[in-house]
Amino acid sequence: SCFLHWGIAMATSIELDPAIDARLDQLAQATGRSKELILQELIAHGMDDLEDVYLACAEVERIQSGESSTRSLAAVSADLGLDD
Repeated sequence: SCFLHWGIAMATSIELDPAIDARLDQLAQATGRSKELILQELIAHGMDDLEDVYLACAEVERIQSGESSTRSLAAVSADLGLDD
């Protein structure tokens, strides 16, 4: 089945760009799904990607500010005994 099961609901209101809203209407009509279901699936699937991007950007900022640091692959491999 292509449907996702949703648990506890939380009402949220957003303003969509008219072009995006029109695309959403077209997809809802073409698939027989509600706009709400489409938005829930879009958010659920897109959240993983956004978390990756936003958290990576935050880490880059911490590295650039000196708050965090990096280690070379060679150093990590040596620490884990993978050089052998």
